[in-house]
Amino acid sequence: MSGEITDPIGHRRQKLERLRERGINPYPYRFVRSHLLGQVQTGFADLEGKTVTVAGRIMSIRAHGKTCFFHLQDQTGRLQCYLRQDVVGEAGYALFDDFDIGDVVGVTGEVFKTRTEEITIKAHGFEILAKSLLPLPEKWHGLTDVDLRFRRRYLDLIVNPDVKTVFEARAGALRAIRAFLDERGFLEVETPILQPLYGGAAARPFVTHHNALDLRLYLRIADELYLKRLIVGGFDRVYEVCKDFRNEGMDREHNPEFTMVELYMAYADYNDVMEFFRELLLFVAREVRGSETLQAGDRVIDISGTWEKRRLLETIKDATGFDFSSGTFDELRKFAEAAGVDVTGKKTRGHIIDAVFSHLVQPRLEKPTFILDHPREMSPLAKAHRVDPQLAERFELFIGGKEIGNAFSELTDPDDQRERFAAQKALADAGDEEAHVMDEDYLRALAHGLPPTGGLGFGVDRLVMLLTGAASIRDVILFPTMRPEGT
Repeated sequence: MSGEITDPIGHRRQKLERLRERGINPYPYRFVRSHLLGQVQTGFADLEGKTVTVAGRIMSIRAHGKTCFFHLQDQTGRLQCYLRQDVVGEAGYALFDDFDIGDVVGVTGEVFKTRTEEITIKAHGFEILAKSLLPLPEKWHGLTDVDLRFRRRYLDLIVNPDVKTVFEARAGALRAIRAFLDERGFLEVETPILQPLYGGAAARPFVTHHNALDLRLYLRIADELYLKRLIVGGFDRVYEVCKDFRNEGMDREHNPEFTMVELYMAYADYNDVMEFFRELLLFVAREVRGSETLQAGDRVIDISGTWEKRRLLETIKDATGFDFSSGTFDELRKFAEAAGVDVTGKKTRGHIIDAVFSHLVQPRLEKPTFILDHPREMSPLAKAHRVDPQLAERFELFIGGKEIGNAFSELTDPDDQRERFAAQKALADAGDEEAHVMDEDYLRALAHGLPPTGGLGFGVDRLVMLLTGAASIRDVILFPTMRPEGT
């Protein structure tokens, strides 16, 4: 077996050439496995003494003269293999000298336990499946450079096995969401990512161009307006698991490309959606975590009890002593600045209220809390509140200090919606890059009659953060947006 290596990359290339000189293809086309490594571990009682064929990446090699132990790793786990010269022959044993940590190999052998009770495969055959020309990080047992982990997720997945569990939980959450909605009569649909107009949220879009049509297009910021067109068309319950794109800053809770679930229920309002959302999240938590709990960092949050409901403006008054339901724009701005809230560029009372809430109230919302009845000007797609028309029938759900979902009693009056769009256009003309645009086709759809509808959108990435205890949204997105290396 190889000794000290001073040029690991050059040495690996030498081994690659030796394999080829022996007539061995270091990158074969296929390999047939009989078992996954995890199946060998869990099925040992039935497999002991039997021959299996497995494959995986070499994660360690310990040579002792004419014997060698090495560990293979696949998606299901890690398993020890045992190689003896008197079993594979002198030439075969020497061939293994051209294998390195990081190589992908196939192994056929007998399942047994060592004297230390470790389940092991005693190899009588092996095959190179992919020669690794670059070594794994020097401390392969823990790639700790966070920036490098996100840029080279393939290495992160190899050397940090716990990372796989995060994305298995993500996949499990999506399965659970779909199962819950499908069982309740929702139809999963797909709507355009490239849109001639953007809408459905307050956000700055990404802009692109279709050459053949000489047409400016936008990456969608939300699915709302297309999904509500489908309610007009006669689908009573629809949802989409969707990629959305917002041209905004990046932090622990924001990535420009993210995953949402949006759903719409005809003949429902935001009160119906509130209870529906609670049942959905409880179901997902049980399916993924095995309990009615979520996790914010190292804090486990029990979500099994009653979820609090609080009115937005009342929470701000409780936190500050100041009544934001009245007062001029300048009065609200001055109070916010005195309270240490950055309101630079905020152009409406609603913008200031949102900034104050986010800064002073949101971080305190640990247990599940529905924040209800936002100022109408903050919610141009929601019905006016049936008791107080200055408010909108809208809620946001917060857990662990994070916003998880946003829901409305959807605005169904086409004339009212036109007036709201016009007010948004005035904001856009005044320089608000996140204001809604006038969408004539959507207004035409509303004019055909949108039944009473409850709508909900929630972020899959933030939900997965709470299901896994992840500290950053980048931990739950396989390939997050990154600055170019060296900038």
